[in-house]
Amino acid sequence: MHIINSSNTEIPTFFLIGIPGLEHAHVWISIPICLMYLVAILGNCGILFVIRTEPSLHAPMYYFLSMLAISDLGLSLSSLPTMLRTFAFNATGISPDACFAQEFLIHGFMDMESSVLLVMSFDRFLAIRNPLRYSSILTNARVAKLCLVFFLKSLLLVLPFPFALKSLTYCKKHLLSHSYCLHQDVMNLACSDNTIDFFYGFFVALCMMLDSVFIAVSYVFILKTVMGIGSHKERLKALNTCVSHICAVLIFYVPITALAFMHRFGKHKSQSATILAADIFLLVPPLMNPIVYCVKTRQIREKILGKFGIK
Repeated sequence: MHIINSSNTEIPTFFLIGIPGLEHAHVWISIPICLMYLVAILGNCGILFVIRTEPSLHAPMYYFLSMLAISDLGLSLSSLPTMLRTFAFNATGISPDACFAQEFLIHGFMDMESSVLLVMSFDRFLAIRNPLRYSSILTNARVAKLCLVFFLKSLLLVLPFPFALKSLTYCKKHLLSHSYCLHQDVMNLACSDNTIDFFYGFFVALCMMLDSVFIAVSYVFILKTVMGIGSHKERLKALNTCVSHICAVLIFYVPITALAFMHRFGKHKSQSATILAADIFLLVPPLMNPIVYCVKTRQIREKILGKFGIK
């Protein structure tokens, strides 16, 4: 078998996997998956529409929320095609180039979401620490620059992924471990040396871990600032402004951490459990973030209900 010169890829097709042992129920499983995708896409589009059309929401907090909604939309739309093809139509084949493109988009939007959650934690700290200077420090121009910087950082950080995978040789294994393409999963199929890919993938993962560390540090400073507020009512009011962001952080990082522990320490782990955790990791944050912000943020809730004529 000859190697294809353009990509050193001998295998013309990779194969994704649904949930082993439940192949007979994949069509039924695709129904809640479709509903979750539909709610996630409509919810995030709704938040973007409301923030775009309501001048009262043209503030730093809501601009960052828009970035969070965009990253959630990106995660949903980049994983939607293969998830539905796998579960609804049992079409598991995917070309290497399409797989490389998908893992680039998924990892890019994952890093973008992590970065947005980080800058939102700094936003909450600044709003609690210096409420009188908040609007003068975080001007619209500075917010736009921050969003652009984090977007370019996410883009450039994962840009080497598809090119590095394309340079590898795939000659025997062709079955992936999930219903979508991830960098480490595809890299493990290579029969050529993937040392550079491994260490660069570890570096990208470390960057996301540092985001979570900085978020934790920012909340230490937030708690320290809140404890310095004399009024108990004011302390609760300040902490209440962080609830939505805390929920978003937990929704994003808890599945990632659980999946990492399952891969690292689950010597006798169930393959189905790991695959289910990986699917939840992509499905839950885009689904839950709009719900959390609509429920916990009065301004968003009122504006969305107002669009339907509900007071």
